[in-house]
Amino acid sequence: MSKKAERQLSRRDFLRGVGALTGALTLESVTGSRVEASETEVAPDAVGVLIDLTRCTGCRTCEAACKAAHGFPPPDGGETSLSADTLTYVDVRENVEGADGPLHVKRQCMHCVHPACASACTVGALHKTPEGPVTYNAGKCIGCRYCQYACPFGVPAFQWEETLGLIAKCDFCINRLEEGQQPACVSDCPTGALKFGKRRALLREAAARMDTHPDRYLNHVYGEHEAGGTSMLYLSPARFEDLGFPELGSQPIPRRAEFVMKQTPMVALTVATAASGLCWLRTRREESGACVEAGKKERTKR
Repeated sequence: MSKKAERQLSRRDFLRGVGALTGALTLESVTGSRVEASETEVAPDAVGVLIDLTRCTGCRTCEAACKAAHGFPPPDGGETSLSADTLTYVDVRENVEGADGPLHVKRQCMHCVHPACASACTVGALHKTPEGPVTYNAGKCIGCRYCQYACPFGVPAFQWEETLGLIAKCDFCINRLEEGQQPACVSDCPTGALKFGKRRALLREAAARMDTHPDRYLNHVYGEHEAGGTSMLYLSPARFEDLGFPELGSQPIPRRAEFVMKQTPMVALTVATAASGLCWLRTRREESGACVEAGKKERTKR
């Protein structure tokens, strides 16, 4: 095969690849829009959990219950972050203004009303159910980690030991909910620091507690409005920013994530088109140069 034919074949294969990429990106964009649209409707009776930090003693029973419910090794007492086998843990905060002693803060997925992780996921591996939980389907996950970048709470944990590089997060014990049970952490909490119920009812409960004991609680339910609202609602005697909670407005985070994701196919397509153009120009120059050299040789022979 001549070099010219090889160049033409290479260019043809390259353009075919660009066409395939364009089709894939278009499909991704459509799929992303479909996922995005399906995540915005949440039932009025969606569930949630009220977490009262004044009642938590740091017994870590919730950690053990979660691990047992998911078949993970029992906790060793040293959990300090979310991971592939730690979907919830108790964060101890010392010397916090407004607290009489250490505050024990249960951490887990916040199950946002408008989850940024689900909006950023291009394959629909993360899904906001009408009942409240944000579920994860490992069978769809491609390990892109967009959800990690999108989540304002730093929740999704990357499973480095997995070949496909999946993620892990609290699933709200969705299987238990479907059987009429409470989440494992709530069910086993011995102090009443965790209360499961309808989100609207929990907000009324939180308001009643703050009205009854204004000296005990900060007049703020974290999760009522933050990032458009979350299913996990917190009561605290201290400022939430002092406890490591991000300061967020009431604007849903997905609007920003959706903007970025909508631009992703176009950016990738632009890059592919530019690369195709450069390849074509380079090939034309090579062919033109070859013609000039051939002309010189022909004139020399004459």
